[in-house]
Amino acid sequence: MPGPIQSLSRAAAIMRLLAGGERRLGLSEVATALDLAKGTAHGILRTLQQEGFVEQDPESGKYQLGAELLRLGQSYLDVHELRARALVWADDLARASGETVYLGVLHQQGVLIVHHVFRPDDTRQVLEVGSMQPLHSTALGKVLLAYDPVARGQLGDGPYEPYTLRTLTDPADVDAECALIRERGWADSIEETWEGVASIGALIQDRRRNPVGAVCVSGPVETVTEDGFVKPSLVASVRSAARAISRDLGAGRF
Repeated sequence: MPGPIQSLSRAAAIMRLLAGGERRLGLSEVATALDLAKGTAHGILRTLQQEGFVEQDPESGKYQLGAELLRLGQSYLDVHELRARALVWADDLARASGETVYLGVLHQQGVLIVHHVFRPDDTRQVLEVGSMQPLHSTALGKVLLAYDPVARGQLGDGPYEPYTLRTLTDPADVDAECALIRERGWADSIEETWEGVASIGALIQDRRRNPVGAVCVSGPVETVTEDGFVKPSLVASVRSAARAISRDLGAGRF
């Protein structure tokens, strides 16, 4: 296994140093505390400053932690709260539907799975928390594309990767699908990412009615669909779960 990258380790050490003690430290103080050459410490501090992780006081020249760390920390807290609020509802949805349930959030041009409830049967299943799903071909992703302008911007101009013959690859088709999702309030994906798999997703909102994630049921086409369409009973269950999670996050009734 490869060892740690020295420059990243040193950058982490600098941020930990700035997080404690005096909070504001000069270049010499940072270099001495971490036994670094001044040039090395200055180069790392300058890079951290450019990325927003460190700020330099213009009068004293001392360094402190930057606002970007606060933003990242708040993002972590939001995801943690989302998952905590969704646990009971996701479990109930899996039991009621008999299907797999995923909770996902926007992350790096895709959907990050932050919670996964196994299908309640005896089949062998693999935990997918931490895995990524595409934006344009999954129910979770299409919900986020429909309601979150940031997600649409991250998707780009296309054409998009075709995972199956049913994948939407043209931007105009994806945008038309997003308009339909906003009109009806839910998304589906029938064999658009994986052959034989269908899913239904709905949006989760926070107390400010911002899109913060999505929940979906996913399973074999033969159990999620009927006559080529997703089952209305599953659509109702997913939307009900999304509303319940949103209410727990402070979104109120909608």
